[in-house]
Amino acid sequence: MSGTNGAFYQPEILSDETFTLAECPNWDAQNDRLYWTDILNGQLHALDVKTGVRKVWKFESELGCFGLTDAGRIIVALRKDIVYLDPKTDERTALATIEDGIHSRTNDGKIGPDGAFWVGTMDDNADKQAIASLYRITADGKIEQKATGFKISNGIAWSPDGAMMYHSDSRGPWVNRWDFDVQTGDISNCTRYLDLDDTLGRPDGAAVDMEGCYWSAGVSAGNLNRFAPDGTLITSIPMPMPNPTMPCFGGPDMKTLYVTSHQENYSPEKRAEFPHAGKLVSLRAEVPGVPVSRFREAG
Repeated sequence: MSGTNGAFYQPEILSDETFTLAECPNWDAQNDRLYWTDILNGQLHALDVKTGVRKVWKFESELGCFGLTDAGRIIVALRKDIVYLDPKTDERTALATIEDGIHSRTNDGKIGPDGAFWVGTMDDNADKQAIASLYRITADGKIEQKATGFKISNGIAWSPDGAMMYHSDSRGPWVNRWDFDVQTGDISNCTRYLDLDDTLGRPDGAAVDMEGCYWSAGVSAGNLNRFAPDGTLITSIPMPMPNPTMPCFGGPDMKTLYVTSHQENYSPEKRAEFPHAGKLVSLRAEVPGVPVSRFREAG
């Protein structure tokens, strides 16, 4: 299987709009809407893919990640605070605060098949140390530290049956895999899934398809990489920009991949050299993606 197979795996620029650090694309199947964050600018963006209508919500701090809830709201991880956003009324409601006592901020996160919000943090110092953590957050405001000792927590995704959870450290650079209990959210038996480098790209955000393959944004090499469940590289797709950050599956058949990217710390010269940096792309896949769960607000 390769990127030259027909119309599959051919990246196309979604729009000419650029973002400083676009991340965390989320597909809202109920409304044919694609969401993403521009982390450093504290913005949540939405695009109606049928009409092209755009909407933006602004927050007062970095917006690391977010997820959709079963009550029609959006749960948002700001620098330290976890809040709800009602996309219809713009009402914001506080839920919890990550009290880690270090210079960190939220980074990659996703709603798990257990209905909880899984949020990773990152060392926000220039010289990254392994001080960040992975948290599980529930509707009662409880924050549980599930694992720690990371520089940049990233790459959260689950197998199609929910029995395995993937998690990466972008500065490891590696991807681990845990046994996952869908009923309790317990993780166990951590094993190394991938060791990566700048050839394929350090592992940033990720998604999983219905064949159980792990799609990882190779943020340092300009690639989108698909790995088999046993860790074998199946295909590496060059992106139209050097720094893709995260893929998500969407569209009516869940076979459209949306990929965010960044142009953080780019000089004017580098922006001129890579005009597509910071844009979003879409590409068609042969295998549908695993739908991301919704946050369980009650029950």
